[in-house]
Amino acid sequence: MFDTAPILTAAMAAGDTRAVEVFYRRYFDSLYAHARRCSGRDEAFCLDVVQESVLRIIRTVRTVKTETQLSAWLKLVVQTAAYDLIRQETRRHRREMVACIVSSESRNAGDAEQSDQERLEWLRSEIASFDAQLAQMLDLRFSKRWTLGRIAQSMGLSLGSVDGRLRRALAELRKRAMERGHD
Repeated sequence: MFDTAPILTAAMAAGDTRAVEVFYRRYFDSLYAHARRCSGRDEAFCLDVVQESVLRIIRTVRTVKTETQLSAWLKLVVQTAAYDLIRQETRRHRREMVACIVSSESRNAGDAEQSDQERLEWLRSEIASFDAQLAQMLDLRFSKRWTLGRIAQSMGLSLGSVDGRLRRALAELRKRAMERGHD
């Protein structure tokens, strides 16, 4: 149905959701591989790059004449998204470092240890409130440092399912932490 780049991109530009699905299935691996090559970063970061790239592609896609043109444009979008996310991460780290320095200067070490312990206990109780499979995914990802692919394979799920569930869980934890005052 969407055999060539001009047909696929024209359908995507027209808002055809089936074309977007075909595009995603057809180009995900190459987008991910290019994200790895141009960023040299870990799996989670590269999946963020691919997600950002696909959103940009969907928003700005135009009909292209050849597969070569499409491939070159996709590489450019991925590279730009990777650089933008790296810059964003660098700015965030800088802000966090400043906040950490200010925070550590304003409280003594004993209070900090107690506060950190309270936060850790709160986090454990919040994770325990998730369903068992999601709690296990969080443990494997962050305690055992497993890749998303390894988690997906061990649980018999798709990579996208694991990635999506973990992203939603982390967003929920951030929201709850903000509501409680745990920046």
